[in-house]
Amino acid sequence: MNTKSILLAYASRYGSTQEVAETIAAALREAGLEVELQPMQEVKSLDNYASVVLGAAIYNAKWHPNAHQFLSQHQEALRQRPVAIFALGPLSTGETAMLRSRRQLDKELEKYPWLKPVALEIFVGKIDPAKLSFFERLGTTASDHRDWKAIRAWASSLAAQLQQAEKLFHPA
Repeated sequence: MNTKSILLAYASRYGSTQEVAETIAAALREAGLEVELQPMQEVKSLDNYASVVLGAAIYNAKWHPNAHQFLSQHQEALRQRPVAIFALGPLSTGETAMLRSRRQLDKELEKYPWLKPVALEIFVGKIDPAKLSFFERLGTTASDHRDWKAIRAWASSLAAQLQQAEKLFHPA
């Protein structure tokens, strides 16, 4: 196993989470790490990865169903390596919206008491009405408050956190 190899698996309904995942992968690569980026539903095995970063959005107070499926499918492998999680949640930068999304994510993660993420972060999401169904578009306006600087900063700090955590999971 390459101790630098990281899987960044994401679940994205409309592409916003994928864009954030790509930005995080780029920042991890800039830190000298080897990163493979894949949609969660395409991941067959975690054997080639020393650590895993998962990204999925919260829609209507629920985490993306592919994230739940991924955690259930790969539970045993995830127990044996560091895991970091990010989610896109609120559509505004307000503190109340951020806290609500964090509580929603925490509630979703309570279903996996075995999961102990080394890092957990919520980012503001994006709405593009052009990508929504007719009913989803009703009363919706476009917004994109993603904070790319904060996303890159989290990813940069994540590189060191994952490397440190890998030493605990795989002592030399």
